[in-house]
Amino acid sequence: MASFSFLKGAITLAFLFLFLSSSSAQLSTDFYSKSCPNLFNTVKSVVRSAIQKEARMGASLLRLFFHDCFVNGCDGSVLLDDTSSFTGEKNATPNRNSARGFDVIDNIKSAVEKACPGVVSCADVLAIAARDSVVIVSPV
Repeated sequence: MASFSFLKGAITLAFLFLFLSSSSAQLSTDFYSKSCPNLFNTVKSVVRSAIQKEARMGASLLRLFFHDCFVNGCDGSVLLDDTSSFTGEKNATPNRNSARGFDVIDNIKSAVEKACPGVVSCADVLAIAARDSVVIVSPV
């Protein structure tokens, strides 16, 4: 009987600890405010330039983000190139001659790496670029 109440108490404490420790893991729009303060301006500048050169690029970047999120979650995997032992999603059959905007994302990533080396993930670059594309092409 005593071992049952001990087990019940231990399980209760484990769940309590689990819920309390995970409650602080929140997404934040100011995550890069200190580590890469010019991130959003850098991305927006490259996206705006790309859309001025080709008006359809805004839709292409949003579609690229959709393709990334649809397969395995929004992890930037759609940006992976082929290697000798791996076929990346970029050149996978469903994306070949279909998905566009990889060059724009590469340009953004280069500009971001120049400003903040090794700080911003490719997945975040793609998400921010998609967001900015929608904002830039929206009539409002």
